[in-house]
Amino acid sequence: MMMVGNLMRRRVVSWQQKALGQRIPFSTMTQNTYKDDHDCQILMSPSLVSLDHLPDLWPPDSTDFQFRSTKSHSNEQTAAVINGQLIAEEIRARIASEVRRMKEFIGKAPGLAVILVGQRRDSQTYVRNKIIACEEVGIVSKVTELPDDCTEDEILTAVSGFNVDPSVNGILVQLPLPRHLDVGKISDVLSLEKDVDGFHPLIIGNLAMRGREPLFIPCTPKGCIELLIRSGIEIMGKKAVVIGRSNIVGLPASLLLQRHHATVSVVHVFTKDPEYITREADIVFAAAGVPNLVRGNWLKPGAVVIDVGTNPIEDPSCEHGYRLMGDVCYDEAVRVASAITPVPGGVGPMTIAMLLSNTLDAAKRAYNFT
Repeated sequence: MMMVGNLMRRRVVSWQQKALGQRIPFSTMTQNTYKDDHDCQILMSPSLVSLDHLPDLWPPDSTDFQFRSTKSHSNEQTAAVINGQLIAEEIRARIASEVRRMKEFIGKAPGLAVILVGQRRDSQTYVRNKIIACEEVGIVSKVTELPDDCTEDEILTAVSGFNVDPSVNGILVQLPLPRHLDVGKISDVLSLEKDVDGFHPLIIGNLAMRGREPLFIPCTPKGCIELLIRSGIEIMGKKAVVIGRSNIVGLPASLLLQRHHATVSVVHVFTKDPEYITREADIVFAAAGVPNLVRGNWLKPGAVVIDVGTNPIEDPSCEHGYRLMGDVCYDEAVRVASAITPVPGGVGPMTIAMLLSNTLDAAKRAYNFT
C-alpha cells in the first residue's frame, strides 16, 4: 500500500512539473491589464476573467520523477522590503490624473461616503487617512459619524440615504462595528454598485467562480496581489498559505490567490500544527489579527511574507497613543524570508489605494465614462 502511495505522489509531482513547465509568460498574462483609452494604466493586476483561459487539464500520466534541488539560505539573510507606501503613492498619482480627466470631460468627480460608528481610535485614524487620501486625488468625501450606542436602524438609514445619492459612487462602513450591530444585515442593504469595500455576498460569489468578474475586489486582498505583481513575485503554481479566514481579508484573499492559480491552504484558529503547514508555503498572507503570531520558525527559507496585521498596541509615546504591530514577528521573519511587507508602510497604504481605485471604477460605471 505504501508503494502505491509513493507512486501516486510521484505521478502528481510529475504532473505539476510538466504543467508548470508550460506556463504562459508573465508578459503575456499582463496584456489584459486594465488601461484607459488614453493609455493611463493604474493597476498591473489583470482582470480575473483574463486569467481563466488557462484550462484545468492534467498532463498525461507519467512515471518520470525528479527531485528539485533546494537552494540553501543563510541564517543571516535579510529579506527585501516591499515598500507598500511607495507603490501606493504611484497608484494614487495615476488615480488623481484620471479623476482630473473625468472632471475636465464631464464636470464630475467620484464621491465616497464613509460611515463611522463609535470612538475607536484606530478606526478614527483609518477614516481620517482615507479622507486625506480622497482629497489628494480629487475624490469628494462625506463622513457620517454615529455614537457607539446607535441603533441598527440609524446605520441602515444612513446607508439607504447614500444609496440613492447620485453624487456618492462608493459607500464604506468602517469596521469593526460594536457587537450589538449586525454587520451582515447592514452589508445586505448597501447598494451592490456602491460597495467599494467588496464585501457583498454576490461580489464574493463572483470572486470565487471562474469565468466571473466581480464588480469590485475587496481592497486589502486586491492590494496584496498588486504588491506581489509589482514586485515581480510569481503567484501561479506557488504554494500559498493564508493565516486567518475573516470575511474581510482571509476568505477573499484565499479566493483571489486561487484565481491567480496558486495552490492555497487556509490556516485558522482550529488548525492543527499551523506552523508546519505555513512552513510549506512559498507565499504567506498573515491576516489573523494576532500580534507577532508568525515567528521565524513558521517560515521556510525564501518565502514571501505579506503581513496584513494592523494591531493597535497602546504606546503613550506615539502621536495617537498607540502604534501598529503586524501579525508577523518582523525581526525574526526578515532573516528567513526573501521578501516581506513592513507594518506600518506595507499593506495599509495599498488598502487605501485600492479603495480609491474601486471608487473611481464605480464612478466610471455610474457616469458611463471611459
